Amino acid sequence: MEFSIKNGNPEKQRNDCLIVGVFENKKLSASAALLDAASEHAITAVVKAGDMDGSLATTLLMHQLPNVMAGRVLLVGLGKQDEFGVKQYLKVARAAVKALPKAAKEIGFYLTELPVVEMTLQAKTAQLVEIFLDTTYQINALKSKKAEAIGLKKVAIFVEKGQEEEAKIALVQGLAIAEGVRMAKDLGNLPGNVCTPTYLGKQAKQLAKDYGFKVEVLDRAQIEKLGMGAFVGVAQGSDEPMRLIVLQHQKGKQEQKPIVLVGKGITFDTGGISLKSGAEMDEMKYDMCGAASVLGTFKAIGEMDLPINAVGIIPTCDNMPSGKALKPGDIVTSMSGQTIEVLNTDAEGRLVLCDALTYAEKFEPSTVVDIATLTGACVIALGHHASAVYSSQDALAAELIAAGEAAHDRAWHMPLWDDYQSQLDSNFADMANIGGRAGGSITAACFLSRFTKKYDWAHLDIAGTAWKSGKAKGGTGRPVPLLVTFLIKRAASH
Repeated sequence: MEFSIKNGNPEKQRNDCLIVGVFENKKLSASAALLDAASEHAITAVVKAGDMDGSLATTLLMHQLPNVMAGRVLLVGLGKQDEFGVKQYLKVARAAVKALPKAAKEIGFYLTELPVVEMTLQAKTAQLVEIFLDTTYQINALKSKKAEAIGLKKVAIFVEKGQEEEAKIALVQGLAIAEGVRMAKDLGNLPGNVCTPTYLGKQAKQLAKDYGFKVEVLDRAQIEKLGMGAFVGVAQGSDEPMRLIVLQHQKGKQEQKPIVLVGKGITFDTGGISLKSGAEMDEMKYDMCGAASVLGTFKAIGEMDLPINAVGIIPTCDNMPSGKALKPGDIVTSMSGQTIEVLNTDAEGRLVLCDALTYAEKFEPSTVVDIATLTGACVIALGHHASAVYSSQDALAAELIAAGEAAHDRAWHMPLWDDYQSQLDSNFADMANIGGRAGGSITAACFLSRFTKKYDWAHLDIAGTAWKSGKAKGGTGRPVPLLVTFLIKRAASH
C-alpha cells in the first residue's frame, strides 16, 4: 500500500473515494463545503434530509456526485463543533477507515484540515497513518484460508499548500511506528510452538540485516558463563533452548551513551511448578510482548534511521513444569551476585529481567527502560487503558508519560517507595521473588529496582495493555508508539 501527501481541491481529485467531515450543526468541513458547492449542494441535501446528522463517528457513503471527479465521497460525522478535540479526531479517523468501500483502490483523506487545538499537523498526519494501518491489520499467518486481501493500493492525505514537507516528515514517522506496531502484533499473535526463543533470535538477526544493527544471540552455554543463574533457573524446566538477544543501533554521536530497552521474552508461561489455571492459559503466548515491543521499536527506529544510540536486550525462554524445573523454595544466584528465594515459579518474569538488567551495565547506558507483561496485579490496578510506569527518577517517569500522551499510548506513574521493599524479605536468601498479594505490581518493580542501582531506570508493566481478550483477542502492539516517541524526543534533544 502506497501512502502520499498531496494538496488540491477535492472536486478535482480522481480518487475512488474521498473522506470529508460534517459537524452536528449541519456545518460542513472546508473540503466538504467545496464538494457541496461543486455538486450543486448534493451534500447539503442529504444532511437536510437527515441521512447524515453529523453525530460523532457516523458515516454515509455517497456515489457519483455531479461535477466531482471522485467516484465516491464518504461523509464522516464530527460531532459537536465546540467539543471536537483529540479524542474525537482519533475516533473519527478510525470510523472513516472502517467504513471505506471494499472496492476502492485509491482514496483521499481530507481530515487533517479539521481544527484540533491540541494537535499539530504532524500529529494529525502521523495518527491518521497509524490508525489506518492498525484498523486494517489482519491476522493471517497460520490460517489455511486467508482473510480477504485489502484491495486498496493508494492512500493520499491531503494538506494545504505549503504544508507538504511538514506532513511528509510526519508520514515517515507514522509509517515507521505503524510498521513497528505491526511487527509487535505479529510476534505476539503467533503461538508458542512457532514463536520460540530461537524464532525471536532469527527475527532479531533479520532486523539487523535489514537496518544495519549489530546483533548477538547468545545460547545457554554463553548465558551460563555470564553467571545468569536466575534466568537459567527459569529456562531449565523447558526443552526449548533459551536465548539472550542483543541488538545495537549506533546512529548517534560516538560519545553519546545509549538508551537500553530490556524486553521480557517468556514465549510461553505455564507458571512452572506453580502452575496457572487452565482457563485462558492460551493467552500466555503473549508473555513475550515486552520482547516484541523492543523488536518493533527497533524496526521503527531503523525505518527512520533515527540519530540515536540504542541497545535492545531480550532474555527469552519458556516457563514450563518438569522434573528439571525450579521448585518453590529453590534459591538461585543472579548475575549481580544477589541470591533469590523462589517462592512462586509463576513470578518468573522478574527472574529473567533481573539478569538482563545487570547485563545492561556493560553498555554504560544513559537510561534503561524495561518492558514486561509482569503482573496480573497491574491489570487490577489500572485495567486495560494505561501501562504502569515505575521509576525513582521522577523526571524520567514524566518523560515516558509525556511520550505516551503524545503517542496516544498512555501510561501512569505508580509508587516505588522503599516502604514496600520489606515485603521481599527472605529468611534464607537476599530476597524473595514475591512480596505477597498486597501491592503485587509495586513489589515486582521493587524487586527489579535492586538490580538497577548503576543507572537511571524505569519499568513499564504492560500486562493490561499488550493484548486484548475475548472476541477481539489479539496483540495491540503497545507500547511501541510510546517507546518510539520517547526515543524520537531523546534524539531531538541531543
